Amino acid sequence: MAHSARPSHPKVTVTRALPESVEARMSELFEVSLNRDDVAMNREALATAMADTDVFVPTVTDTIDAELIAGAGERLKLIANYGAGVDHIDLKAAHARGIVVTNTPGVLSEDTADIAMALILAAPRRLVEGDKLVRAGEWTGWKPTGMRGHRIGGKKLGILGLGRIGQAVAARARAFGLQIHYHGRHRVPEVLEAQLGATWHPDLDTMLETVDILTIHTPHTDATEYLIDARRLDLLGVNGWLINTARGEIVDPEALANALESGRIAGAGLDVYVGEPAVDPRLTALENVIVLPHLGSATFEARDAMGAKVILNVRVWAGGDRPPDQVLEGWI
Repeated sequence: MAHSARPSHPKVTVTRALPESVEARMSELFEVSLNRDDVAMNREALATAMADTDVFVPTVTDTIDAELIAGAGERLKLIANYGAGVDHIDLKAAHARGIVVTNTPGVLSEDTADIAMALILAAPRRLVEGDKLVRAGEWTGWKPTGMRGHRIGGKKLGILGLGRIGQAVAARARAFGLQIHYHGRHRVPEVLEAQLGATWHPDLDTMLETVDILTIHTPHTDATEYLIDARRLDLLGVNGWLINTARGEIVDPEALANALESGRIAGAGLDVYVGEPAVDPRLTALENVIVLPHLGSATFEARDAMGAKVILNVRVWAGGDRPPDQVLEGWI
């Protein structure tokens, strides 16, 4: 689009409350409509907001499908997502309408890796279970057979997706003495494999049969939906642990609950779910499952940096140039 067709002071509509510093800066730079109540917009509210704005700033909790995009006003030309994943936005429909889509990659990788590593440590060592025991007043003191978990050092960690977050997890895990294995669509350069001590598995099933712990760091796409199903959970096995800080939809939720209830895998550490914020009550009832409330990027630093990314993308777009974090179809 030509420079002259873009508003220098665009109207920007934000669907959720953002950090105060981010909202303040947006208010200085743009004509901004904020959601100060921080109540998730329903479908009707999303449609209304998209009908009269230049820039729309959704989050992972907003499903921006083809129908909503088709009904958007003519002035909507940029969807500046507050977050790295864009599986909740129909990219094909947006691009067909000439709407640019951006995201906020990179700035949340380290924080999400920290949560993944925390779960890798906490689940096999039963940390949350132990905390509950003490709080309930049921701890009777140290004993040789009390609260035994599993050693982390020396275990084989399988990383599904060795992108920014996967690499950050690998670096942390190696420091804890885990052996690093990985699978993804593409093999990383040998120099990076050597740096991380990582072994490439071109076949996912083979990796699952090899590792003790699986941690998921691949985006949710049509190709990865329910990629980890009942058969693959069985490959992970009765001594295997599953860690998911990516997207709930990558793991078949029914298969996961069944595998955990029946002991076909040892346990899980979860930060994401299908149909959030609802969580399968079968998962919360199990002691061998840690359930977190989607904390991956929940640090002051990451959320501020995500907002700065959104602002930069809007400013560059309004200036007539291609935003630095533009997402194209087939972006994975």
